[in-house]
Formats: sequence, C-alpha cells, structure tokens
Amino acid sequence: MRSVNYHPDARAEFLHEIAYFAGLSVGLSERFDRAVIAAEALAAATPDRWPQYAHGTRRVMDKRFKFSLVYVHDEQSITVIAIAPFRRPPGYWSSRLNVG
Repeated sequence: MRSVNYHPDARAEFLHEIAYFAGLSVGLSERFDRAVIAAEALAAATPDRWPQYAHGTRRVMDKRFKFSLVYVHDEQSITVIAIAPFRRPPGYWSSRLNVG
C-alpha cells in the first residue's frame, strides 16, 4: 500500500472540517475522521480504481459526509490535494497542483 501525504491546504481543510464537526458533536467529528481515513486507505490501496477527475487527479467520494478526497499518485504514494466538500465549486483546489 502507498503512503499518504497531504498538500498543506488539504491538511488545513481536514482540520477545519474536524473542528466544524466537533462543534456539533464530538462523535460526529470522530465519524468524519474515520470516513477520511477510510477514503485514504481506499485511494492508497487501489489508486487507479477510482475515476479520473479534473486536472489529472482522481477522487474517492464519501456521500455520507458529502466530500471528495481528491488525490494524485505515483508508485510509492498518494498526495491528497483536497478534502473537497460537495458544496464547493469543482476544481477550486486546482492551483495546489502547481506546488511541488
């Protein structure tokens, strides 16, 4: 299985969502965390299984929490580009792909 890395802005999105859900319910934030971990594991285990998406990325969608884990990958790792809520415009994160 590939290692999982985060773009700094994707990590910030994740932490923002955790804080939001924790403000509603600690249990809800824990379930969101588990949903993200599950999406990471799916992407890392079988990165080519998930459909190609915008700008050369792929994504794992979570319909319960309404987000996409948007990532790119190589032979050793996946890099999470966004924890993208469905409510955000598609591709809002595309400028993150220019960061090495």
